[in-house]
Parts: sequence; C-alpha cells; structure tokens
Amino acid sequence: MVEVLERLGCQTFLPDKQVCCGQPTYNSGYAKESLKTFKNEIDALLSLDADYIVGPTGSCVFMIKEYKDILNDDPVYGPRAAAVADKIYEFSQFIYRVLGVVDCGAELDATITVHRSCHMTRLLGERTAPFVLLDHVKGIKRIPLHNVQLCCGFGGTFSAKEPELSTAMVADKAKNIMDTKADILVGMETSCLMNIAGYMNRNGQHIKVMHIAEVLNHDVDPSRIKYLKDTDEAVVPANGEGVF
Repeated sequence: MVEVLERLGCQTFLPDKQVCCGQPTYNSGYAKESLKTFKNEIDALLSLDADYIVGPTGSCVFMIKEYKDILNDDPVYGPRAAAVADKIYEFSQFIYRVLGVVDCGAELDATITVHRSCHMTRLLGERTAPFVLLDHVKGIKRIPLHNVQLCCGFGGTFSAKEPELSTAMVADKAKNIMDTKADILVGMETSCLMNIAGYMNRNGQHIKVMHIAEVLNHDVDPSRIKYLKDTDEAVVPANGEGVF
C-alpha cells in the first residue's frame, strides 16, 4: 500500500503509537472499555498533522469514522475525533476519489474475481472505486462473482460466536468463487481474505488470494499511470450500479 501511494506522489508516515482501531471490543459490547483504544488511535493519527489518513480496510476506516459520534459529548476528544473522520479514507477510495487516479500503471495477466467488503459498501458507502481501479489493470480479466453482495461469514467476533452459521456462509462464498474458475481472488479486506482463504485451504479449494494493494503494485510501469482528468471517463459515483 505504501509503495503504491508513494509512487503516486504521496509522502507517507506510520504513527508509532498506533495500535488496533478498537472495533473487535466495541462490537462485542465493551463500549466503555474501548474508549481508551479510540483515544489512543486519535492521538496517534493526529500526531503527524497529515493532510489525509489512509487505511487498507473499509471496516477499520469506518470504525474510526464512528469515533466522532461515540465521543461527541467529550469536550476534548469530540473535536479531535471529528478532525480524524473528515480526512480518513479507505485505500482504493483515496486513490480514485482524492488523488483522481484511474490507472496505477499495474499489470497482471490473470483472470480475477472480487469479494466485495460488507463494511466498505454498506457502512462506508464505497461500492465502486476498487472495481474501477482493478478494471484499469493491464492484462486483467475480471469475472463477476455470483452474490457478490453477500457476507463471507467472518464479521469479526461473529465467526467465533456463531461458528456454524459463519461456516455455512463462507462455504457458499467459496463455492461461488470456485465456480468463476478465476486464477485469483481479490479483496479489499484482509480479514475477509483470511477467512475465505482459510476455509478454502482446509477444504482443498485452492486459489491465489491478493489484497487490492498487491494487485495495484504488481509489475508497475509508471509511465502508464493515468489520472481521471486526463481521460474522457466520468467519475463513477460511490453507490454506482453496473460496475460489478
């Protein structure tokens, strides 16, 4: 992810104090206990006075955006949480909607299918940016995934609390992936990819798995990097239909 962003002209930093965003404990009902983690993350992210904050997964990014509502009544951390929420983006969302890049110059001679992130689409509201970027990768043929809108069954602690239901959901997802006969499964959420790949490996269903950052950093020719303003393409809205 860092290599892609720096190739596109960004200067990147990783705050030393940064740890977990607190989503696992918060979603498990430990709201009060998660506040310390939230405040630490806010302090870490604001310590560098960056123009933007970029995360590799939509679920973490949305959790951090939620801080402003959770801490709304805190006179100190309420405004700081709002400042973080105003400038944080998921990786592909940032590349497409902030930097205005449509082609990262990557090349990958493969057929792919894409698992869509629940948090990124339903909560963060970004349905299209990763598909636009992937469709501009030279050599890629994208095969639509049946029931792409359905969850993979991970859902953080959901998979531990409801293992039978979680397993049934990932089994359906794995079957749909294998039915595409794609070479590679691409996703925007590392947790989803680990869940799907883990199930498939345990059941003898083998497919290469890549995060979108790995795809956009594969065999890059910088001379092919292209910005939306230099094309005739219209901006695809975040909730756009027909892209996937």
